[in-house]
Amino acid sequence: MADNQRSIDKIIQQINITTLNEMQQNMLQTIKKHANVVLLSPTGSGKTLGFLLPLIDLLDKNESKVQVMVLAPSRELALQIDQVFKSLSTGFKVSCCYGGHDMQIEKNNLLQPPAVLIGTPGRIIDHINRGHIDTKAIKTLVLDEYDKCLEFGFTDVISSIIKAMPKISRRILTSATPAVQIHDFIGLENPVRLDYLTADAPENLKVRIVNTLVDNRLDTLFRLVCKIGNQPTLIFCNQRDTVDQISNLLWEKNLPNNVFHGGLDQTLRERTLIKFRNGSHSILVTTDLASRGLDIPEIEHVIHYSLPENEKIFTHRNGRTARMHAAGTSYLLVNEKETIPSYLKEKPKYENLPEKAVIPAITEWVTLYISAGKKEKISKMDIAGLLMQKGKLKKDEVGLIDVLDHVSYVAVKRAKVEQLLLALKNAPIKKRKVLIEVAR
Repeated sequence: MADNQRSIDKIIQQINITTLNEMQQNMLQTIKKHANVVLLSPTGSGKTLGFLLPLIDLLDKNESKVQVMVLAPSRELALQIDQVFKSLSTGFKVSCCYGGHDMQIEKNNLLQPPAVLIGTPGRIIDHINRGHIDTKAIKTLVLDEYDKCLEFGFTDVISSIIKAMPKISRRILTSATPAVQIHDFIGLENPVRLDYLTADAPENLKVRIVNTLVDNRLDTLFRLVCKIGNQPTLIFCNQRDTVDQISNLLWEKNLPNNVFHGGLDQTLRERTLIKFRNGSHSILVTTDLASRGLDIPEIEHVIHYSLPENEKIFTHRNGRTARMHAAGTSYLLVNEKETIPSYLKEKPKYENLPEKAVIPAITEWVTLYISAGKKEKISKMDIAGLLMQKGKLKKDEVGLIDVLDHVSYVAVKRAKVEQLLLALKNAPIKKRKVLIEVAR
């Protein structure tokens, strides 16, 4: 199988990784030797690459049907896995299906079955029930962040999907929770268990208490954000309404930010994460939806505007920062009626805030919207070429480029936007007239 595929070493070099970490190396060897594997690993440890790399050698280039099914609890995580697999340039087709995406586009993609199919449980069972997916050749099942799948209520749906795949002979389950319930219908008999979870906080994570009054919480948050400056920051809340309230307050005080929660449609969620990833906004106000499985850059600051309801939530939120060898700070806002969580083994130091807040400088990047994408045969190279040739931008004035199905987004230096839009007015891409404007 996969005898004509490039070696793992060459693939690793291609994605600019010098060496795999201990967990990824262990996964590579374990999946080769064992049919059933359970990986317990925290957010940010590289588990996506950990389970994708070993799958390459399991794929058969002569098989025309779906061979691997990867289920993920959220749209964002499914898309992240899809992007990582595509970056490996294996030569095998991969497709991603998720709620909020155009069903007809997905159906058309499935007419030529991918070797690897990634998706959220609800959308995958929908395709199976409509007869869009031939499941007879699927031999490998990956349940990524299965603990989160259970939290989202996907148990019965996943059971139905598994019943529709009679030839599964290899099962890989990942979780960030050690006590995850593994149901009998999964068929995980005598699995090898790789545990990289630790009860200890990351070595480079600092935890700080920020005192506030009940009636002064928003003002305290504002002063804290101003002190942090325009460094990447996640503000966690327990409710969607609180997220929107905080975002509106920050905008009123001239602090640009984005919101992220389950109440947003897929387009808004994608655009929000794109702006945060490319540096157009340094503040993301969110629910716990952003605590796991998102493809976002290393976060330097996590603010618990609402105290985490339990230690598990606290750990997952903090998992967005101080990953690998990076440092980070976690702030807990505590008022006079609240108590410092008992699960903190050591009492954190207090963070002193300045009486007068100084609004930080706006970020140097801004996101442009382009009204064409993959389905119009537009590539990242096409966009970069347009910006640098017609728009006269230098290479370092063009940031991250995201090409979606029918639209694209690109970060450019804020100081160049006005002259750039004038230069690109009515400029075509591949002879196609497109709209280019600052993304809302």
